Amino acid sequence: MQTHINAPLEVCFDASRNIDLHVNSMEHSREKAVGGVTSGLINLNDWVTWEANHFGLKMKMTVKITEMKFPDYFVDEMIKGPFKLMRHSHFFKSDGDRTIMSDEFIFKSPFGLLGKLVDELFLKMYMERLLTKRNIFLKTMAENSL
Repeated sequence: MQTHINAPLEVCFDASRNIDLHVNSMEHSREKAVGGVTSGLINLNDWVTWEANHFGLKMKMTVKITEMKFPDYFVDEMIKGPFKLMRHSHFFKSDGDRTIMSDEFIFKSPFGLLGKLVDELFLKMYMERLLTKRNIFLKTMAENSL
């Protein structure tokens, strides 16, 4: 997934790892940071526990920033939560006066074959919509100088 943003690379990189902006972008699911880094910028080896409502259920997930090279990319991975695996890579590339922000989101649900079926039939599209909403919000914030 790519998002083209009319803002400098560094602004987009920092917007994407800003806990407060993430919370605002996920207002519809009442997501909040409840542990670890709960405000401001998250950095390499930092972690955050998110609490949100999805599918009528309150869920918690802890993610850690496992890789980071400012301002080119960072990776957050689930270390505790509902997925068997979750890895979100964020890439940033300068394109003149704008930035191309790319996401690679890999996840697997637990429960073997049933989990794979849920991923393909429902969860993949749901997660893509969440990322799209988040990226539109970040684009707007970055283009308006946060």
